[in-house]
Amino acid sequence: MTSTSRSPGASGPPGGSGDTPAAPPGAPTPPWRRLLGRVPAAARLPWLSSLAVFVVQQVGSGFAAHNRPVDRLDLDGVARALLTLGPLLLLVRHRWPRTAVFGTSAVTLAYLAAGYPYGPVLLSVVVAGFASIVAGYRYATWGALGMLWAGHLLAGHVFHRWLPPDGHEAGGWGTDLFMAVWMVALCTAAELARVRRAERARRQREAEEAEKRRADEERLRIARELHDVLAHSISVINVQAGVGLALLDSDPEQARTALATIKSASKEALGEVRQVLDTLRTPGDAPRAPAPGLDRLPELTEQAAGAGLQVTTEAEGTPVPLPPGADLAAFRVIQEALTNVVRHSGSRTARVRLRYGTRELELLIDDDGPATGDGPGGGGNGLVGMRERAAALGGTVGAGQRGDGGFRVRAVIPLRAAEAEPPLQ
Repeated sequence: MTSTSRSPGASGPPGGSGDTPAAPPGAPTPPWRRLLGRVPAAARLPWLSSLAVFVVQQVGSGFAAHNRPVDRLDLDGVARALLTLGPLLLLVRHRWPRTAVFGTSAVTLAYLAAGYPYGPVLLSVVVAGFASIVAGYRYATWGALGMLWAGHLLAGHVFHRWLPPDGHEAGGWGTDLFMAVWMVALCTAAELARVRRAERARRQREAEEAEKRRADEERLRIARELHDVLAHSISVINVQAGVGLALLDSDPEQARTALATIKSASKEALGEVRQVLDTLRTPGDAPRAPAPGLDRLPELTEQAAGAGLQVTTEAEGTPVPLPPGADLAAFRVIQEALTNVVRHSGSRTARVRLRYGTRELELLIDDDGPATGDGPGGGGNGLVGMRERAAALGGTVGAGQRGDGGFRVRAVIPLRAAEAEPPLQ
């Protein structure tokens, strides 16, 4: 895995209290907001943890100086400055991890090569190296730690004659071995933390994608419901409105019947649309009314008769109770097929056959044609919606002209696969 560049402020929601005005998008972050930490995590100054490292290094190195071996120097102003520079570099470890790890390694190497006493000076390197590996810059971190270890090795065994203090002898190998061990431990722990963070990010991303898929599926389901309800009802209303206008003067009684059919169809459409919208307003709640199913087939044929279409129905096999999802899909397929006959066929008769099998329900909706261009325009999504409904249950829908000029819609809905589907609202 190669190191990659990281852009500051790439993750984390902006913080802030209710009485703190938010900065406009694209505006530079004020220094006081950086100090308070009210910026995204990647751009935030980790001043609290850096201050803690500063205190530990200053106090701990002071104690180490009191018990230093004779071959180490006492702390002076340069040592205190180096012990301060390391924690200062930690302030940029989230924004520039590689700068922080190389900088703290160089400062620590300078401190040790100068002959100052050992102590918690390595803490800055530990914190910077951990942050760099977790951020994904493993090669940069290995390079910085390798530079520190190799430099300490050379300072203690090759260049010790020219480094303070005077008369300093070559160091033992135990210190070098200790540094190698803690560097390996640091890289291992940081790598584990990086993997865990990546796994959490992956799970979160998958959860967000699954939620988006559920939202898209729900949106498509509602779109199909509204299309089926409105296309059927408005087609009936359109036909009856034409009848009413044509007979308004010559046959007022028939015109009154057409208006009554319009009122009934619009009332039913409003009720079903309200039911769909209620599921949007109260997600997770049970629907206030049951979803339509084949038990409403007589009502559907009555509406079609009001639009001038005579529908005959017949059932073959032994009718069985259908799961809610399959029941709704069967009803909507028949409803959409009859709507298409009203809108696009010259035939005023249609036949609906239900064939119950042990594993599937077959629906056949036939008319004698011919196809016409009359009727209200549509978006052409009716057949697509029927296929989507059947496919969601593992079934199929086909439609096309018969050899005698009529038109047939055939749908197959597997009953066993449908039983595993959750009820549709």
